[in-house]
Amino acid sequence: MPEGDTVRQAARRLHDALAGRVLTRSDLRVPKYATADLTGRTVLDVTARGKHLLARIEGGLTLHSHLRMDGSWRVYAEGQRWGGGPAHQIRAILGNADRTAVGYRLPVVELLRTRDEDRAVGHLGPDLLGPDWDPDRALANLLGDPARPLGEALLDQRNLAGIGNVFKSELCFLLGVTPWLPTGELPAERAAQLPGLARKLLESNRERPVRNTTGLSDPDLFVYGRASRPCLRCRTPIRLADQGDGSRGRPTYWCPVCQPGPAPTPSRPRRTAAPRW
Repeated sequence: MPEGDTVRQAARRLHDALAGRVLTRSDLRVPKYATADLTGRTVLDVTARGKHLLARIEGGLTLHSHLRMDGSWRVYAEGQRWGGGPAHQIRAILGNADRTAVGYRLPVVELLRTRDEDRAVGHLGPDLLGPDWDPDRALANLLGDPARPLGEALLDQRNLAGIGNVFKSELCFLLGVTPWLPTGELPAERAAQLPGLARKLLESNRERPVRNTTGLSDPDLFVYGRASRPCLRCRTPIRLADQGDGSRGRPTYWCPVCQPGPAPTPSRPRRTAAPRW
């Protein structure tokens, strides 16, 4: 699942493959940009901003993409068979004499003037892995709506950029609070820890092929993806629920003992009334 750490890795792979080289192939498979031709232009750099990817291209252009849940960029050597999915899932191709970058299932692909990048990423809060990281501003943003559940506030990229469902669940576990705790009720000492802990989690995973928050070889994560399995601290079964307004799947994992506080009531099997004849 792409979050700030994995998007940063994708940016590095794309930068290494494309930056400083002239494009010999360009294919943007979205209707608005289907006729755009970037061949003959040099890729200047590829960088990440939160969960967004920005490929800056000679002539003052930027190709902006976002991976969301299922998107990915794959890099292939000349002659290597592409294997990121069926051809109809390809949304963008950028290639040079040695490497070809192929974007699969990208929900966002747009070509911008570089000077207009703020139109795509200007709304983002401080980037946990970026040069603009500002822990005080990030915390102020998170606490700006005291009634909002902490998990929802952490996912709001306007507050701080880079956290997704995995790090949301892991961070709340390490803070010892449920993701449904109103941000205004977060104890002061834990609020003070939050920005540094969030950055530490992403920093420690920015180079890892497999995300790890436990420091163990197995399991890699404290709660995420471990529904019904025992908590590593108290052995209570980990719980799972969706968080948010229901418009998007937001799987959220937590330990009901190590993370006391508000949480959804576990659903019970629906009882069917006996038929009346």
